[in-house]
Amino acid sequence: MSTPEPPLTATIRQIERAAGALATQSVSKMEDTLGWFRELPADQRSWVMLVAQAGVRSFLEWLRGEGTPGEVSDEVFDAAPRELARSITLQHTVALIKVTIDVVEEQVPHLAAPGEEAELRIAVLRFSREIAFAAARVYARAAETRGAWDARLQALLVDALLRGDSSDVLASRAAALGWTDASPVAVAVGRSPGGEASAVLHVLHRYARRMGVEILGGVHGDRLVVVLGGAADPLATAEKLLGGFGEGPVVVGPAVASLDEATESARAALSGFRAAPAWPAAPRPVATTELLPERAIAGDPEARRILRTDIYGALTKAGGELLDTLDAFFAVGGVLESAARQLFVHPNTVRYRLRRIAEVTGLSPMNPREAFALRVALTIGRLDPVGS
Repeated sequence: MSTPEPPLTATIRQIERAAGALATQSVSKMEDTLGWFRELPADQRSWVMLVAQAGVRSFLEWLRGEGTPGEVSDEVFDAAPRELARSITLQHTVALIKVTIDVVEEQVPHLAAPGEEAELRIAVLRFSREIAFAAARVYARAAETRGAWDARLQALLVDALLRGDSSDVLASRAAALGWTDASPVAVAVGRSPGGEASAVLHVLHRYARRMGVEILGGVHGDRLVVVLGGAADPLATAEKLLGGFGEGPVVVGPAVASLDEATESARAALSGFRAAPAWPAAPRPVATTELLPERAIAGDPEARRILRTDIYGALTKAGGELLDTLDAFFAVGGVLESAARQLFVHPNTVRYRLRRIAEVTGLSPMNPREAFALRVALTIGRLDPVGS
């Protein structure tokens, strides 16, 4: 007695004969119904044709294994270069798959052997689900690879920024990441929340898109360095990004005009991050200018320069009585009346001079935190006088 043929054998033979025509009809229908497909370059349309042909072959292989159905191999998409995933979105790919499936469904009466039309229609529907899952896997892998590469490229850019590399190096790497160099630019440094760098940066980029600002970032050990672009108020912007940082201080460097000048902001932010533990009550985020005394004590030469020239230098230029008043005010523990007696002046004169000190330096001796910065500035200024 002869062995019966497996199910759909006759149908499979007819599909094999029509495979080339099915692929051609699918691409023709894509051109008729999908406007964006017609605008693709010729080479990319030809890649889609190859994928369509591979899809029909995969459908045949899948039908032959119908007795033990499994998921469709992702190799169906290997007919086209991986660059196609960058040119055609997953949404567009689903549209292409739908058109191809529609063409096959339209041809079912001609492709199916007598009595096998219903089975073929069911097989087409099941295969379309599997091919859609395969496409999703391909795009997911492409996204993971792209995310890992982007994270690496951003880390290299941040390294170059911290080293003070040439503007050409910064510009080329930033351009590869789509950076438009929107002004102003500032750098924020905090602790990384842990995990893969690409995942850490993905969270930050999601926050940034909501705010309409640009960011670049890099994870360096346990530190997360983020470059902010187009943020009118970098400190307020950093506050909205706190969810992407780990625990601990987040320090924001001064705003500069462009990425070329961001090395200054990055160095200040790193200096502030190292010094921040000395001020446990610091706000989060905190500007580097708020950490000048801690940075100076930690050995940051730029912080020492600012305190020496902008604070102590400004006081010396404003007149000796301001320095004398500040010394007396600190010597008596910040008691205004006691300082007045020590200076042999009226308390109102001391009040006036303290207000002048605040106007000249931007720091008020009456504020404990600002008084601390003033004391450090006095110490540094006398140890390393302006102009010496």
